[in-house]
Amino acid sequence: MSSSESPRHILVTGGAGFIGSHLVERILNDGDRVTVVDDLSTGSWDNLAGCDDSRVSFIHQRVSTALDQLDPSSFDEIHHLAAAVGVRLVVEQPVHVIETNVHETLAILRFASSSRVPTLLASTSEVYGKSENVPFREDADLVFGPTTEPRWSYACSKAIDEFLGLAWYRDHGLPVVIARFFNTVGPRQRGKWGMVLPRFVKAALAGEPLQVYGTGSQTRCFCDVRDVVEVLPSIVRNESMAGTVINVGRDESISILSLAELVIDVLASDSKIEFLSYEKAYGHEIEDMIHRRPDVSRLRSAFDFTPCHELVQTISDIATFMSDVDEGMSS
Repeated sequence: MSSSESPRHILVTGGAGFIGSHLVERILNDGDRVTVVDDLSTGSWDNLAGCDDSRVSFIHQRVSTALDQLDPSSFDEIHHLAAAVGVRLVVEQPVHVIETNVHETLAILRFASSSRVPTLLASTSEVYGKSENVPFREDADLVFGPTTEPRWSYACSKAIDEFLGLAWYRDHGLPVVIARFFNTVGPRQRGKWGMVLPRFVKAALAGEPLQVYGTGSQTRCFCDVRDVVEVLPSIVRNESMAGTVINVGRDESISILSLAELVIDVLASDSKIEFLSYEKAYGHEIEDMIHRRPDVSRLRSAFDFTPCHELVQTISDIATFMSDVDEGMSS
């Protein structure tokens, strides 16, 4: 149960999405109540199928539209995870990405501010842009490419979200904290919009080539979603975190080529590795970050964050999830 005398009532935007649905389950395990707002543009109602309906209210609308029906004073905290995400979506629909991220975040900040509801804004490692100052510290400079390259529009839109959140903290006293996620992975993540690990797992299960974009030498740090959501409630409930930014993830790096090889090995797949240029993958050349590794000293020191799920286990669990979904669709 919640540590308070009565269950908390928590608002989760994007709660039917990949990270959001795992967070909803995490909150329900504490005995709290959840209101989910999701337009299902990238999320799925199936992600919440196992949740207790008596403690989950679902509003199928955009955040800015749904807030008119809600009373901010009824919530103990807010987790704003709704966003337009994924490199492919950014490249193909930049207007949608920019407008969704900035407009919906502004709406949630105005809503939360009227009752000063503690709020967590989900941001991304993408905001570090093409900085080479690895590992990335929360107070490091952000380095973006030119505005003529749509690839950077997502990073810029999330940076504006951060500026907005911190401005509402300074100007209006809203207790808001920015959580920068680094390559969160796990069951329910789909590769449709360019997420690399589910793409690899899906291909390996089908015996198809695992397509590695570029040289495969670029490195990333992957953290299981079940570890990520375990710490999010603690972050937003820690008063000393208000008005700050915190990296959320692991700091163990792996190259994309090595990741592809690991997936093939873990799943005992006969798949081969196929290299694709970014131009062939996305329709035109894009810039990519060579290395992306967080400094997680703030996360470790403040919350003793110790992930439990190793990458091998995560790969196996993603494969199991995908197999179960395919079996369910065919039955």
